[in-house]
Amino acid sequence: MAYEVTATRKRPQVFEKLVGQEFVVSTIENAIESGRIAHAYLFSGPRGVGKTSSARLLAKALNCKEGPTAHPCGVCDSCQEITKGSSVDVIEIDGASNTSVNDVRIIKDEVLFPPQASRYKIYIIDEVHMLSNSAFNALLKTIEEPPEYIIFIFATTELQKVPATIRSRCQQFHFQLIGLEDIKGCLKEACQEMNIQADEDALFWIAKEAAGSMRDAYTLFDQVASFSGDHITLQGIKDKLGLVGQDQIASIVTTSLSGNRKGALEELSSILSKGVSVEQCIRDFSDFFRSLLLAKSGVDSEEILNTRKEDLPSGILDALTGTQMEAALRAFLQTYREIRYSLSPRFELELIVSRLSSLPFLTSPQELVKKLEDMKADIAAGRATVVKEIQSAPPAVPVNREEEPRPFECAHSAMPEAEADVCTEEAQEEPVDEESSVRDWNSFKDELVRLAEESGIFTLGNCMAEVRRIEEKDGSLALVTGTSYSKRQLDENRQFVSQIIRDVTGFDGKVTVLLEEERKAEGNPLLERVAKAFRGQIVHQNPES
Repeated sequence: MAYEVTATRKRPQVFEKLVGQEFVVSTIENAIESGRIAHAYLFSGPRGVGKTSSARLLAKALNCKEGPTAHPCGVCDSCQEITKGSSVDVIEIDGASNTSVNDVRIIKDEVLFPPQASRYKIYIIDEVHMLSNSAFNALLKTIEEPPEYIIFIFATTELQKVPATIRSRCQQFHFQLIGLEDIKGCLKEACQEMNIQADEDALFWIAKEAAGSMRDAYTLFDQVASFSGDHITLQGIKDKLGLVGQDQIASIVTTSLSGNRKGALEELSSILSKGVSVEQCIRDFSDFFRSLLLAKSGVDSEEILNTRKEDLPSGILDALTGTQMEAALRAFLQTYREIRYSLSPRFELELIVSRLSSLPFLTSPQELVKKLEDMKADIAAGRATVVKEIQSAPPAVPVNREEEPRPFECAHSAMPEAEADVCTEEAQEEPVDEESSVRDWNSFKDELVRLAEESGIFTLGNCMAEVRRIEEKDGSLALVTGTSYSKRQLDENRQFVSQIIRDVTGFDGKVTVLLEEERKAEGNPLLERVAKAFRGQIVHQNPES
C-alpha cells in the first residue's frame, strides 16, 4: 500500500474528530437534527483548520443512507464514495482554477438535473474568493433560489474578498485557529499510531511552529519523523533544521548584558557559521524578547508565550524592566524591516547585539521624571540632603601693585582731583546685588549633558552637548544651539530639559531653544520685515552684514 501523509490519514471522518471547532460542530449537528438545512454555507478561516474536511463531513451527513444525520455511518456506499472523493453527486471545484463566467455557466446548467444516487447534489467550491466578479454575479440567482436538492458549500481563507451579495445568501461559519494543547494531543496520537517516541519539548516546538494550523503541524511532523527515526528530540530538530535554540539566545543576551560584547559577538558568529540565516536569528531574538515581555507582564499561558514559562531565564527576567524589554523587541523588529536595504544584514545583527550591553541603563522619560520628583519630595521631607561640591578656589596670581590701575583712572583722568574722589566714593559705596549679577550658566553644561545622556532618550545627550551657550534674559533661559536637528530634539523634549535644568540650577522660569543664526538675526528690523513680508524665517545671516 502506498504511503499516505499524516494530514490525509488523520483527516476527520466524523464531526467528533474535528478539533478546535466546537461552535461549528454543535451548530451544524443541531441544524441537521432539527431539519433546518440551508441551501448555501460559507466556511471561512485560516489555512489547515478543517474547512474542507467540514464540508465533506456535512456532505456525508446529508447523503448518508441513515440520514440526514449528524452521525453518518461511514460504511454505506454514499459515505464511502464521499470519503474516496468519487461520489458523482458531491462535486468539489477548485475556485482558483475555475474563475471565469463559463465555469459558472456549467454549474448553472448542471443544477437543473437532480442527483443520480443520493439525496442531495452538493457543490463544494474551495477558495471561492478567487472567482471573478462576473462569475460571482452569474452565481447570485442560482445561490439565492436553487432547486431543493442543491446545496452549495463555499470555503475561503480570505472572507473579505467574497462579495457581500454572496455572503448575505449563505450561512457563515468562521473557523478559529486550533489551540496549542489540541495540536499536541493530535501529534501524540500520531506518534502512538506510528510507534514513534517523541519528547514533550519536541512536540511543543512542532505545535508552536504550526501557528494554529493542524495541517501545518502534521506536515512538519512528517518531515521531522523522516530524519528522527523512532525518537523525536528537540536537539535533533535544531541540529537538522539549523535552528537557534532559546538557550543559545539567552546565553548571548546574558553575556552582552554583563558587558562582555566580545563574548556575545563570538557566540553569535558561531551560530551564523552553522548556516543559520540572519533573518532567522532576528526572528528568534524577537520571539525571545516578546516572550520575556509577556512573562514580565504576568502572562502565564503557554499558547500566548509560545514557550513554557519555566524555560525562560529568570536572571534576565529579573535584570530587565518591561520598558527595556519593549525597547529591545522594537529594535529587533525595526532591524528586520531595515535589513532589506542594508549593505550587510549581518552587520546590522552584530550592531544590535553589541548594543544590548547598554540595555540596563535605558529608562523612559516618564520614569526619569518620576525619579526626579521622588528625589525632590525626599529632599523636601528631610529624608535626603543635597551636598553641593565646593570647587577649590583658583591659585592666587601675584599682582604687581605698581602696575595695578587705579579705579576710574581712565574715565576721570581729566577731572579735578576733588570731583574724581567724589565719583570714586560713590562707585565704591554703591551696593552690589549678588543675586542680580549675571550667573555663569555655561558652567552647568557638563552636568546637564550627563543627565541628558542618562535619560535614555535617543541622542538627547548629543543634542545637549551641541548647545553653544546658555543665556538668561527677562526671566527666561535660552539654549543657543548650532544645528536645526538639535533644536528640534530639544524642543520635543523641552519638558524634560526644563526639569533637569530646574534640578541642577534651581531655575524655574521659561526655557527656549534658539538657533545660532536666529540669535544673530535678533534686533535686525530690516531682515525681520523681509521675513514677515514673504512669510518666511531667517535661517542664516552673514555676520558682516
